[in-house]
Amino acid sequence: MNPTTLPTRHRFATAVVAVVLSFCIAPATHAEAQGMENVQIRTQQVADGVYMLMGQGGNIGVSVGDDGVFIIDDQFAPLTDKILAAIAAITDEPVRFVFNTHWHGDHTGGNENMGEAGALIVAHDNVRERMSTEQVLERIGRPVSTTPASPAGALPVITFSEDVSFHINGGQLHAFHVSNAHTDGDAIVHLVEANVVHMGDTFFRGRFPFIDTASGGSIDGLIDAVGDALAVMDPDTRIIPGHGDLSSRSDLQEYGDALKAMRGAVASLMTRGLSLAQIQAQRPIRAHAETWGQDRAAEDGFVATIHHGLGG
Repeated sequence: MNPTTLPTRHRFATAVVAVVLSFCIAPATHAEAQGMENVQIRTQQVADGVYMLMGQGGNIGVSVGDDGVFIIDDQFAPLTDKILAAIAAITDEPVRFVFNTHWHGDHTGGNENMGEAGALIVAHDNVRERMSTEQVLERIGRPVSTTPASPAGALPVITFSEDVSFHINGGQLHAFHVSNAHTDGDAIVHLVEANVVHMGDTFFRGRFPFIDTASGGSIDGLIDAVGDALAVMDPDTRIIPGHGDLSSRSDLQEYGDALKAMRGAVASLMTRGLSLAQIQAQRPIRAHAETWGQDRAAEDGFVATIHHGLGG
């Protein structure tokens, strides 16, 4: 169906989602930078020597110790000074490593600034590849915006294909690739001794996740990523989600169960030959939308995402 023939509610939902996602994924423009002047960086201790920073964009993980600072994601460029100030309130050590969990601008926007300050940027091979070229953001197969190639100074200097370990600050940080989940370049970081896992955007706490199908993301890959993460956890593991509050293993388990249930509900209606519009009218994931406080537009959008991911 052509977007211009969609019912008014669906056209409005598509427009709203496009604006939100283009802001979250693309680098900050001058106007957006001005809008970040009042953003405050909040710090929460997660474990001994491990912190979570929350501001605008993806949650940042921080490991501190005598070897220096290792950060996971770095939000938007206009926030770099505030982020560094928040880190300086924790430790006098410099930022030595920046690890990107995927390529989106709300997780990599500070790369160039951090690189200029002396940090080495690390990510999966596909993160560098996508950041090196213009990317087209699609919403369920429809282009809604473009993201220009990142400057050379923002690109990961060290990349890996499957997994990589860092031995720093008295412990091991083990990052492993999860295929075609939120994107095709996602990595989950396990701070082994601290018993902390940073999920990147494979975990949106308390809301429908965004699956970037244009970047190779899929509902099945996201479900598998949750399973891979759960396999390295115990009941006491603390989880830093890409977006949302600090979480527990049980929170992630509930999220994974919800993803499976929603996928199954949509798939069941697809096997009956229903169209996307008919499936949305049936409201197969309504209970999850209500549990997470999500509106009808978000509900219909995620049904469309699942439908698209299952070949609809």
